[in-house]
Amino acid sequence: MSGHSKWSTIKYKKGAKDVQRGKLFAKLARAVEVAARQGGGDPAANAALAQAIDKAKSASVPNDNIERAIKRGVGDVEGAHYDEIWYEGYAAGGVALYVQVLTDNRNRAASGVRSTFGRHGGNLGEPGSVGYLFEQKGYILALGSEDDVMLAALDAGAEDVRPSGDQFEVITSPPDFRAVRQALEEAGVGVESSEITQIPSATIPLGEETARSVLRLVDALEELDDVQAVYANFDISDEVLAAVAG
Repeated sequence: MSGHSKWSTIKYKKGAKDVQRGKLFAKLARAVEVAARQGGGDPAANAALAQAIDKAKSASVPNDNIERAIKRGVGDVEGAHYDEIWYEGYAAGGVALYVQVLTDNRNRAASGVRSTFGRHGGNLGEPGSVGYLFEQKGYILALGSEDDVMLAALDAGAEDVRPSGDQFEVITSPPDFRAVRQALEEAGVGVESSEITQIPSATIPLGEETARSVLRLVDALEELDDVQAVYANFDISDEVLAAVAG
């Protein structure tokens, strides 16, 4: 799990700073809009919307953009209708990929995802081929002493705390996610990243060559405008991740 999560964090931070900023803002606003359409415009009563807003704000999406997205979602402002579609497939080394799409054009999305898998050595699978390997969970990457992280996280309802190098992966149920993150912050624990994500039931360790191949496919999928997120069950050591990221 750690390899995928840390790579996502690296890409997420980079995207907020470079020429991909506009595309990142659009995707985050789209997530806010869809969450508001599905569960209402009040983040206090809509956990998915609260998470989407938090993620948008952490990437410095302007408040006006967020408010407009909420208004589009609840129908106060006219906007496109986005469908959520999940694509499933495999990358090099047998790594499972679970791809979330939010799109207003199903044909365009399907064509883009299919061709990207093909160009980068992947195989698009049938519905249900890999989805069963993933479960929605809250994920927090924390930095602090083991005692501080363990005590704050478990007391607040975390399901698991796993060491990952000099950091800790905190796993929660989606309903407990915000309370656990708040407890960590109040305890003075650093929160490197946090999100509601899809966590695999088992992971596949990768060497550098295979890791580069897998990450090229993941990155290419994430570049597609219709793709909201890509989840994978690879695990890459910190040493290999540093080599690949460098």
